[in-house]
Amino acid sequence: MQIQVNTDNFIQGDQRLEDIVKIEVNDHLGYLEDYLTRVEVHIKDQNGDKQGPEHIQCTMEARPKGIRPISAHDDAANIQSAVNGAAKKLKTRLAREFGKLDSKHKEHRP
Repeated sequence: MQIQVNTDNFIQGDQRLEDIVKIEVNDHLGYLEDYLTRVEVHIKDQNGDKQGPEHIQCTMEARPKGIRPISAHDDAANIQSAVNGAAKKLKTRLAREFGKLDSKHKEHRP
């Protein structure tokens, strides 16, 4: 599973950030590694230079094999919290989607 990190002009996309993202993605989605081709992570500062509560937004999009992409986002006061929140939400959405697919396959079995 490839993990791609994208940032806006206000977030520094350095190795430390990539490490944080990879840890969070692997902690929450690592068990689905065989089913996902890529996870794209977009991090942006919604306020730019200004400060404010929950100004960091993280959007994650998972690319499961054979089905449409699934995404989730979270807003938080810092990068790690936003990434963690988005990963948790994405995990829930993926589990729900894979559960639906599994149910459909079971219905069609003899």
